[in-house]
Amino acid sequence: MYDKAQFLLDRSVDSVSSDAKRASKRSPRALAMVTCLTSAVLAGGFLAPRAALAIQSAELYRMDSAFYGRYEARIRYAPGEGVVSSFFLWKEGSSSTTSWNELDYEKINANCRLQTNIWTAKGTQNAVTSMPAFDICADYHTYTFEWTPDYISWAIDGTQLRKVTGANVTEYTQNASAGMAIHFNIWNGDSSFGGTLNAATLPVRQFINWVQYSSYANGAFQVKWREDFNGTSVPDGWGVGDWVSPLKHSTHNPFNVTFANGIAVLSLTADGATGFTGTPPADSAGGTGGAPGTGGASGTGGASGTGGSVSTGGAGPGGAGHVGTGGAASGTGGSAAGGSGPGTGGASQGTGGTTASGGISGTGGVASDTGGATGTGGAASGTGGTAGSSSGCDCRTGGQDLSTGGFFVAAMLMAARAFRRRRA
Repeated sequence: MYDKAQFLLDRSVDSVSSDAKRASKRSPRALAMVTCLTSAVLAGGFLAPRAALAIQSAELYRMDSAFYGRYEARIRYAPGEGVVSSFFLWKEGSSSTTSWNELDYEKINANCRLQTNIWTAKGTQNAVTSMPAFDICADYHTYTFEWTPDYISWAIDGTQLRKVTGANVTEYTQNASAGMAIHFNIWNGDSSFGGTLNAATLPVRQFINWVQYSSYANGAFQVKWREDFNGTSVPDGWGVGDWVSPLKHSTHNPFNVTFANGIAVLSLTADGATGFTGTPPADSAGGTGGAPGTGGASGTGGASGTGGSVSTGGAGPGGAGHVGTGGAASGTGGSAAGGSGPGTGGASQGTGGTTASGGISGTGGVASDTGGATGTGGAASGTGGTAGSSSGCDCRTGGQDLSTGGFFVAAMLMAARAFRRRRA
């Protein structure tokens, strides 16, 4: 899953750069020696011939990391044989030569199968492939990771798909004390994974409606931040990839991450045909698993029947709390923020008024249940958190080979000093 040569090159350059700064404070001779090594590494990495990558892929990621909690996103995966379309959590600095923590949803092959992975500490993969009853490439669904001291689980639209406990969770957690970062990407596979791409099927897209993180403590989840992608550029606290993808068949291109109509679009395109200028497909359910709302201004639960301004969650997690009662009561549509199951939104008949139904349509997933005026939920801005420190991926140029001439030994010695960057 890693471009090891590129990883070593990047770390070599970073290491040499740091040494140069320290050497400049010690002596001119030391500075000259480090400068010479820097030139060798750069020459070997950037001037070595390499095959052109005619396919342009994409990666979008959150710059900061988080620990225990619920990580969820509403996604429509990209179709096509040879197209890998993903939502995953990744530990900064993970490497196949050190320790590797990762959780995945990966759409693979033309029939849109879904593979879930857990990589724990020593880089041991435990993968399960499933075939959901619905087409994950034809519509949006809510995908959720839950990571607690006792379990790690995967769920789609509030229905648990997989759960691990015991030693796997212990090992995973011990190696991820600094937390995990949210990533999305799209790239092309081959016969070894994901299928062989027919370039004539390009372009294809992965669409992301929203992303949300809820912390976990004392047996409860609490929404901390939410991103609705309402702007037209990369939101604060997020970054885009510019490195070689897994299997090295494409290069992540920042121009293949675009935003329109409240949807993040990740494109897989031919070289020279990057970007997306159309209209993203609408999310028919649209709602989210955010903070609970109430059942209408008058408390009848029938006037709006939404069961909460944001608790519908599409077919995914809405408020898992109380059913709206209608009548004189305010009829809340789910008192638990971002519950793990589908929000009911007030499914029982209202007790007040002659026609109050308590929000019959507020089932937490039907098309008419919009989740309130905006259906955004969570924090007002939805971005949450602060812009974390750079994850160090911006230096990735992709595809360079370290096996060139006289600089090899020096580059490898310096590369061994650090392992930090990126699943690519």
